[in-house]
Amino acid sequence: MIALSALTLLLGCVSTLAAPAAEPATSLSDAMVSKVKNNMKQIATHSWEIGTALEALTEYEWPSLSVFGGSLPPPVKLHSGDAADVIQWATQIVKAKDPNALPLIDGDGAVGDPASIGTAVLLTNWTRTDRSDHEFSTAAGHQLKYLLDVAPRTSDGAISHRADQVQLWADFVYMAPPFIAYYGALKGGSGGLSLLEIAYKQCKLYRQYLRDSSGLWQHIVLGSGQDHHHWATGNAWAAAGMLRVLETIHHSKLASKMKNEQADLTSWINEIVSASWKHQHTNGTLYNYIDDSTSFADSSSTALLASVTYRMATLTGDSSHISAANKAYNLIKSSVDSNGWLRNTVDPETFNTPSQPGTHSPEGQAFVILLQSAYRDYHQALASKK
Repeated sequence: MIALSALTLLLGCVSTLAAPAAEPATSLSDAMVSKVKNNMKQIATHSWEIGTALEALTEYEWPSLSVFGGSLPPPVKLHSGDAADVIQWATQIVKAKDPNALPLIDGDGAVGDPASIGTAVLLTNWTRTDRSDHEFSTAAGHQLKYLLDVAPRTSDGAISHRADQVQLWADFVYMAPPFIAYYGALKGGSGGLSLLEIAYKQCKLYRQYLRDSSGLWQHIVLGSGQDHHHWATGNAWAAAGMLRVLETIHHSKLASKMKNEQADLTSWINEIVSASWKHQHTNGTLYNYIDDSTSFADSSSTALLASVTYRMATLTGDSSHISAANKAYNLIKSSVDSNGWLRNTVDPETFNTPSQPGTHSPEGQAFVILLQSAYRDYHQALASKK
């Protein structure tokens, strides 16, 4: 848990983990989570969908190997079968990689999205049995080089989310900074510290560009095709991405050198969480554009923001938003149909229309898994306090 003194400055007072009112009666069943997970793996095809799915699998199935579950770097040797599905998928990506391209996979014009797969590639490299095999480290290194040396930037250093123009999307914060931070945590030393600082700085710059006086983040700024609305998924992406950077720093061997940065990230995540839940509807949902009453209910963003809320309560001990997270959890639980599909999602490729009948959101499926992982870990933390 982050040092209490640092968090007190941010939160005024920190409550201990306590069982809140309106607790969800029962968790999603293992069988239902398995259906959600299998559906996710079936329909995740775009770079960011695969990266988010890999993170969801790691957090749910292999929590000790996630940045939330153990110290960094992870063990070099894994027990037989550990993280097998994550490693297999990451291996498929690397084996299929264009040898003439720096990114791990085609990003459909996005700079940040391919990097979302990078954490799984780094884990695969770190735990490989053949120590003479440098294919994964080379692939991850090329992805890092693309972000740091090739991708377009703003004049003050914010890496563009788009390859064809300088444009910043809230989504980027979940895609690239966690990879850069994880690379730094594994690298260690002064070089690793530099990468952790870069990951932090990207979060800081993106916040400066996208956050407005509401405490919420706009979706897209700069370039052509901007979206100044407070897209719920964009805010959830940003909060969840900063949380992964925070936890990567916190569990790294360099944590003591970045206390101020950890305090900043904690504060910035809480800004989004607090500002978002102010607009939660009585049934637990967030609207696609959070503060726009003419928008529509979106279960995807609701799931991801609830996952961040449970994680932050586990990390900081502050349970002030758990009631909102519980309402969201109940909403998500009722929104998963008998076949394991999350209903009432935004179309992740249009941003401003619901998913059409018969279609499903790959990222929405992953968000359910991320939510279940965070919910489980929060309740395990509660139980350990009794």
